[in-house]
Amino acid sequence: MSLAIKVNANQQVNLADYNSSDTRNLNKEEAITRFKEITKELGDLQESLYAAGENSVLVILQGMDTSGKDGTIRSVMDHVNPQGCRVESFKAPTQKELSHDFLWRVHQVTPPLGMVTIFNRSHYEEVLVVRVHNIKLEAVWQKHYHHINEFERLLSDSGAIILKFFLHISKDEQRKRLEAREEEAEKAWKLSVGDWQERELWDNYQQAYEDALSKCSTEAAPWHIIPADKKWFRNLAVAEAIIEKLRPYHQHWQAALNDMAKERIAELETFKKDKETA
Repeated sequence: MSLAIKVNANQQVNLADYNSSDTRNLNKEEAITRFKEITKELGDLQESLYAAGENSVLVILQGMDTSGKDGTIRSVMDHVNPQGCRVESFKAPTQKELSHDFLWRVHQVTPPLGMVTIFNRSHYEEVLVVRVHNIKLEAVWQKHYHHINEFERLLSDSGAIILKFFLHISKDEQRKRLEAREEEAEKAWKLSVGDWQERELWDNYQQAYEDALSKCSTEAAPWHIIPADKKWFRNLAVAEAIIEKLRPYHQHWQAALNDMAKERIAELETFKKDKETA
């Protein structure tokens, strides 16, 4: 059974039904051992993806403040070649970006074939922050669910493999992590009054996430809920879900690389023969 909880198309999500501390009876030591094996395999798969150049991978991470988006990226992508991977973060849009449709800035940084791109927050902010803070009228952001689904379908039809993860933490765990930043000098740079202000809107964000997960989980781009109170479980669940998604493509990528190798060998042999007869 997969550790990540896949949200099926048309499924109505109630986050209260999911235990953010669930570890599926795994202990930390066992999980860390499995994680090391999986991330090494991920590095091998990424190499094949990059060389074959027939697909791209888009990983989308969303979650409440302190849910561990940065930590997930650092851990899960440890064996991935930086040459074939990049991270894009989405902060408040600039004035130029606001003068375009909300997907304009997102489409520019989606991964080209052969590449892995990780979105640390994403276009989903348009149905999360925008909704919770009443930045746009409801009549506007309600349409974005459809726009997002069509956008992700376009990416999928163009060869993108899309993996979306909601890092699910409890309100109590978030409080502990925020307080830890105050107590640990090396984490003090992360302190933000805004984090505590956003925390006051917890219930509103939970409802917004439930609607995003329910309305934007499709066959082409399903959401996965990741119990994230335990960082070691979170990392393993995300890594495992990525591996399970990419494994079926590996044989096809290897076949493409074998054909490529035959062509290169033939070209080299022709070159050597031409040089000998010249």
